[in-house]
Amino acid sequence: MENTKTNYGALTTLITVFFFWGFIAAGNSIFIPFCKTYFKLDQFQSLLIDFAFYFAYYVGALILFIVGTQRGTDPVGKWGYKNSIVYGLVFSALGAAAMIFSVYMDVFVGMLFGLFIVALGFSLQQTAANPFMISLGDEKTGSNRISLGGGINSLGTTIAPLIVGFALFGSVVVTEDMKKTLSTDKVSILYVCVGLLFLSVAALFHFSKKLPQAKTIEKTEKANKALASLLIMTGLLITCFTPVFNSYRTKEAKEIVKLEEQKSVYVEQNNVEKLKHFSDEETVQMDAEIHTLKKPLEQQRMLWLSAGLIVVIGGILSSFSFARKDKNGWGAMQYPQLVLGMLAIFVYVGVEVAIGSNLSELLSKKEFGDHTSIETAPYIGLFWGSLMIGRWASAIHAFELSKMTKNILTIIIPIIAFGIVLGFSALMGHEVKDLYFYIICVLILIVGFFFTQNKPAKTLFVFSVLGVAATLTGVLSTGLVSVYAFLSAGLFCSIMWPCIFSLSLAGLGKYKSQGSAFLVMMILGGAIIPLIQGKLVDITGVQKSFLVGTACFVYLMLFAFWVNRILKKQGVSLD
Repeated sequence: MENTKTNYGALTTLITVFFFWGFIAAGNSIFIPFCKTYFKLDQFQSLLIDFAFYFAYYVGALILFIVGTQRGTDPVGKWGYKNSIVYGLVFSALGAAAMIFSVYMDVFVGMLFGLFIVALGFSLQQTAANPFMISLGDEKTGSNRISLGGGINSLGTTIAPLIVGFALFGSVVVTEDMKKTLSTDKVSILYVCVGLLFLSVAALFHFSKKLPQAKTIEKTEKANKALASLLIMTGLLITCFTPVFNSYRTKEAKEIVKLEEQKSVYVEQNNVEKLKHFSDEETVQMDAEIHTLKKPLEQQRMLWLSAGLIVVIGGILSSFSFARKDKNGWGAMQYPQLVLGMLAIFVYVGVEVAIGSNLSELLSKKEFGDHTSIETAPYIGLFWGSLMIGRWASAIHAFELSKMTKNILTIIIPIIAFGIVLGFSALMGHEVKDLYFYIICVLILIVGFFFTQNKPAKTLFVFSVLGVAATLTGVLSTGLVSVYAFLSAGLFCSIMWPCIFSLSLAGLGKYKSQGSAFLVMMILGGAIIPLIQGKLVDITGVQKSFLVGTACFVYLMLFAFWVNRILKKQGVSLD
């Protein structure tokens, strides 16, 4: 399975599925506001779409691990990377069918279940695809091939809102009126197309002669200790999340909903907001009653969400501590680079999703432009587009080019990608002149690439430091400087996934597929960390809540330092 020459034919076929993940996942940004309006949800409830999606990655990877532990063989390795991706695509097609049925029945919980099944399929696909990417050439350049896949993934994420917006609304600019008149028939039609697309890509992979089966037949030990640790962590997570969900069914929660509906009717009937009568005695009284009821509920929810975070961090670090004392029974978790990498993936996905999810709230504040939800679109698009900019630049090293050509492309590609991102926003009818000077941040990215010299540990360390600097700058400043700082976090996040993955899997040998499953589990961070920052917005204000991102980047910086020392002690080098 170790190759020194890149298999470009297989690589070309494999990256199509990376585009697919980005395209489908970006559709969630369309369904969140729709479901919030259509099903009359609050923001936390509507964000359960993201929670269901990202939590499924954890559950799917955990199921694979349980099966592998019980049978003594890694199921993904036994099926082969190619077949595993095919199975995952078919499973996602079943999720699309469940989504269609739930939309037809107007059941929000059913839609969550459908998205959960779709993401379960994605979990299997990603568990296979990332080590598959590494196996298609020299292991030292594996992170670059994953970056190439990530760049294609980001392209899908960037253009998906445009295409899905046209499909659902007939317009690239989605207004509140359009959300209210959205026909569920269009959602059903969209997911019929999505389901057919899943099956089409599955057929492409199945019949492709370019893709090797890439099977691994090594037996793996039954990692009973790792399994027990993960099952305990899962049980504790369920214990933490259940009170949060149940809090929406309490008497107080129902009273809050009733008061908010009364306030909405009163405001509409009396034209309070349009007349700017915010001191209206009736609305002030209702706001006071709502605040009195909501404060203890929000504090309780924040407490349980924080407990969930502690469970994950404590579970992973305790596993690391036990595995150091006795490696027997821990499987891939016997490797410290993998265990610490699990936490790195957790915080990386968490900070990426959390920043993107809270930018709109930040931009709505007066000191950051007082933008409407529609006016924030080009800024949000630039954040996600920043991931594409960095990944395209990193992917250059996946190709066998001369050093001079790579240097020239490292300068040109990010600038071209930046132009493409702004071009999409302009095509959507948005004003982008305030974003021109973001080119300065892109230039910092380019300098960072030259400084790190394509070395995974050094790259992760430097870009984590830049992430810390960016989030701190954003918290301590205001206006466009602060906005640019938070947006630039997308640039510095862009290359972290492949670096973390390649560093965490280095030297794992026959445990590489099992280790990949553990890493995919930790996409769970996208379900937990954004919700925690969202609750902090209510307590500390939106700007200070971005310190959550600072903490995440600090850990990533420490991980880069630790893993480099660990791999050197093991005699493993990716430089």
